[in-house]
Amino acid sequence: MTAPGTTWSPLRSRDFLLYQAARLLLTLGVQMQSTAMAWYVYDLTHRPLDLGFVGLAQFLPAASLALVTGHVADRFERHRILVLCFAALGACAGIFFALARGGNHSVGAVYAVLALVGAARAFSGPAAQSFLPHLVPEGHLARGVAWNASVFQVAQIAGPSLGGALYGLSESAAPVFGIAAGSILLATGCLAAIRARSGRMETRAASGQLLLEGIRYVRRQRMILGAISMDLFAVLLGGAVALLPVYARDILRAGPWGLGLLRSAPAVGAGTVAVVLGARPLQRKAGPLMLGCVAVFGAGTIAFGLSRAIWLSVLALAVIGAADMVSVVVRITMVQLGTPPSMRGRVSAVNSVFIGASNELGEFESGVTAAWMGAVPAVVVGGVGTLVVVALWTLLFPELRKIDRLEDISPPAVSPPG
Repeated sequence: MTAPGTTWSPLRSRDFLLYQAARLLLTLGVQMQSTAMAWYVYDLTHRPLDLGFVGLAQFLPAASLALVTGHVADRFERHRILVLCFAALGACAGIFFALARGGNHSVGAVYAVLALVGAARAFSGPAAQSFLPHLVPEGHLARGVAWNASVFQVAQIAGPSLGGALYGLSESAAPVFGIAAGSILLATGCLAAIRARSGRMETRAASGQLLLEGIRYVRRQRMILGAISMDLFAVLLGGAVALLPVYARDILRAGPWGLGLLRSAPAVGAGTVAVVLGARPLQRKAGPLMLGCVAVFGAGTIAFGLSRAIWLSVLALAVIGAADMVSVVVRITMVQLGTPPSMRGRVSAVNSVFIGASNELGEFESGVTAAWMGAVPAVVVGGVGTLVVVALWTLLFPELRKIDRLEDISPPAVSPPG
């Protein structure tokens, strides 16, 4: 391992580059697919609630499998798990292509495949988060997380724009789903070529106690609990992504290309911040900065909800993405450095459920509230709720305010009982 004080460039690591290529291609395909899926479902039903079910269909498998997926990531080779999950996601994209090309008009079939997508992502999330430290020299995880996020955001920018533009040109979701499937399968090939292996991190015999250990660990570590629970409630309330088709079609009158532009905007802000953090990692006051950025996330959500001009909507979404990226880098680094290596899979599984809840379940919440009170009030009330969450968590979790240097975070000296 490289000493913390020496210079490390990710461009010198073959495995790190392959991993980033795999994540770029995977995220590009998934984002193209998600953009087309949102318009496809809304075009079939014209009901915001059905957009919420898109998120719910992916969240339920992740939540129900959380205990198992974390244990699998600690007990089996993480690289092999990721290859299988990437292949499964490629197969699902191929099924979406077949459904759209065949003229499917049933959202039930779409939800069924989305549940399979959710299951594959449930296993890949903990394995991916806990595999990254094996590709990064000791003392450079925060930099690795930032570069990791930079690549992810590049795909987040390009994927929705390409998906929206291709949908608009072809007036069909089938070509988008087909290209997405090819991109994900290429990602699987890049991932398979990686040589690094994690090995079996958890050597104890399987038991119910081991399955629950990740939850117990998070409950005991208030710093980790506070960070991931704040993300859960803030994005659960403030997430407006599920309603972007409503804004693009009915409020901003921008069409599929506008939907792609709106979905790319958060990634533009997030990608810019991720590049900056990759070159110049956070030095001090990481905790207070995270709290402040979540508050900015809520304020940006309110601005987006009230906007009637597409340029202002894009700007608000870019600010949302930039603020969220700071929170993501601090939270992921904190969770990985504050967890013993043998437990990172299970703790990452808990983190993944919180992230999944804030994203997919947040989409469901947005769809339900939009069906009840309208899209604009739903987004604005969610943004206000996010600001309330930040204020409450600042009081309830003083540990977050005290976080200074991320590299000083380490697991407890005494491991939790087995």
